[in-house]
Order: sequence, then C-alpha cells, then structure tokens
Amino acid sequence: MLDVSDIDVFYGDLQALWGVSLKVEKGEIVALVGSNGAGKTTTLRTISGLLHPRSGSVHFLDKRIDGIPPHKIVEEGVVQVPEGRRLFPQMTVKENLELGAYTKEAWEKRFDTIEWVYTLFPRLKEREKQLAGTMSGGERQMLAVGRALMSKPKLLMLDEPSLGLAPILVMQVFDAVKKIYEEGVSILLVEQNVQKALSIADRGYVLENGRIVLEDIGEGLLNNPHVKKAYLGI
Repeated sequence: MLDVSDIDVFYGDLQALWGVSLKVEKGEIVALVGSNGAGKTTTLRTISGLLHPRSGSVHFLDKRIDGIPPHKIVEEGVVQVPEGRRLFPQMTVKENLELGAYTKEAWEKRFDTIEWVYTLFPRLKEREKQLAGTMSGGERQMLAVGRALMSKPKLLMLDEPSLGLAPILVMQVFDAVKKIYEEGVSILLVEQNVQKALSIADRGYVLENGRIVLEDIGEGLLNNPHVKKAYLGI
C-alpha cells in the first residue's frame, strides 16, 4: 500500500533523514518508534507532502505521491493526525469533525461517516455541541482522530496519539486504534510508548538519528535486546 524508498530529507541545509525506507501493506498496523528527535514526525510529514525528499520516493497504491500537494495526498487516501491534535478550539466538536470531510467524496458521505465516528467514540456524540478547547486531553485526542477519519482514509497516520495522556486514557486511545484497524483502515503509528505500539503492531521499524536501524514483526522487536535496553528499560 505505502512504499517509502530510500528518502533523504532536509530542513534547509540540515539533513534529518538518511535513506529511510519502510512499507505498509493493506490491512496492517505498522509502528515507527524511536526517541525524541529521531525523525519520526519528519517521516510522516514527508509522506503527507508537507516536506519533500531531496532523493528517494514515496508511492501509495503504486502511485508516486512525493511530488504532489498535501490536499491531493489526502484525496488519494493518506491522512495524518498531527502531534498535539491541532484542533480548532473555538469550534464545536461537530464543526471540527465536519472540517475533516473537506474532499468531495468525503463531504458527500459525511452523515454516514460522522455516525461511524460517534460509534467509535461515543463521548464525541455526547459532546458534539461543546467547544473543542474546553475538552479534556483524552477527548481532544479522540476528536483529532475522528476528524481524520471523516476524510475516509485508506491509510491513517497517527503521530504520538498517547502524548501527555494519563495511563487510563492511553489504554482508551490504543483500544480505538485497534477498532479502526478492525474496520479495515491500515495504520502507520508513530509513538514514543514503544511497549504499547509494538504490542498492537503487525510490524515495526526503529528510527534512530534519522536512520532505520531495526525492522521486524512487533513481537520480534519487543524481544530484541537493543529495544529492551534502549526503550523498555529491561
């Protein structure tokens, strides 16, 4: 489904990624894990079209997408939930959700899609008239994911969905990720909570200092000595 091939990415003269390659097959959860500053968000921003690789390529469903604008990439079916949620705080829950359905196809199906989102996140249905800025951190994360789902993605990219959340809310977020996956949406998950991410992932990649240093099935990475020592404290 997604094929990122040997991309080098720069911010001005500063190189952030070196030869990064990864794949997401249809029907997979793939985790991209690593420490702060490793290049995880840069990888997602490149796939989304917000950054352009200086070399290498990004293909989605056999179509090269690294040279097209971000809104066209959304239309192809690749949608990112940014780190920090990036909601519109002075708009209601429902208004934020509706903004997610801005492609023509998604807008035409918005009524059915919003009911699906409410099924996944019943709290959003209860709070649909509430201003997004007055919600709890966990509720805002649910809303950010729900807004992305309104675009009817084939591939959902989640950037640090558990960041800043209490442990019980982290459990709820990961339960929601599994439900979305069970609904047929493939997922690329960027997450500092390595234990949680790899425990639900079919496969995973470890990114360090802008380079992929390990890849394996999720369970394999959880049992990898380097991952245990560097990320799990074992």
